[in-house]
Amino acid sequence: MKTRNINGLITLFPFWTLLFCLQFSLFGMAQSDFDKANQSYQREKYKEAIQVYQKLLNSGQESAELHFNLGNCYYKLHEVAPAIYHYEKALQLNPNDREIQTNLVYANKRTIDDIKVIPKVGFHQLIGSYTSALKPSSWGIWAIVLSFMAVGLFIGFYLSYVGLIKRLYFIGMLCMLIAVATTAIAGFYEQNRVNSMHPAIVFDETAPVKSEPKSSAPDAFVLHAGTKVEVLENLANWRKIELSDETTGWIDADKLKEL
Repeated sequence: MKTRNINGLITLFPFWTLLFCLQFSLFGMAQSDFDKANQSYQREKYKEAIQVYQKLLNSGQESAELHFNLGNCYYKLHEVAPAIYHYEKALQLNPNDREIQTNLVYANKRTIDDIKVIPKVGFHQLIGSYTSALKPSSWGIWAIVLSFMAVGLFIGFYLSYVGLIKRLYFIGMLCMLIAVATTAIAGFYEQNRVNSMHPAIVFDETAPVKSEPKSSAPDAFVLHAGTKVEVLENLANWRKIELSDETTGWIDADKLKEL
């Protein structure tokens, strides 16, 4: 039996070697394309860089850095809608990146629509401002780390024979369990909050927003390229949207690109 297993491993070895080499070569090709696009950007050949970055995106090589670089290319070409779109995508993947946030602010200054932001108040907004500090996956990682710390404190509590130290371990374990529960709940809440949001960017230079989901309906107002909206409802090829000032209306789905 041992001989058979060894022979099996020997037989499979070339396959795993080939698979590893293939994966490594694909990674090398992707990195080579990324470097090539960066060089095109440095030479101010932004359209050429966009083609290569987009090729990487189409192949599934998505990252905050890739979207950020795409946003920079479109910003340099004065194409505000795709610039904002890719900055927003980069921010979704890396919400705490200051450079992405700064560039997004500059891109938004190029938009035509000046829409007031009505601050939302209430318990859910307060919780959301706390949970949005980290991505759901980051909250999950913290929950796992804190769980291991709680187990370590439990082991210390179980093995300790000194009364004071035993009580300290027990208190620490309880605090750590509360922290685990808090981070886990924050992660679930943030995941649900993100799933309930459906932001989109207006891509048409001029996009009329209707009072009803039909072409013959009168225009409620007009939006322009780069404006961010929240999609509330889908109906055939129409999307009910809400602006940051809580104005709503219906817009042709082809004039939007959802994030």
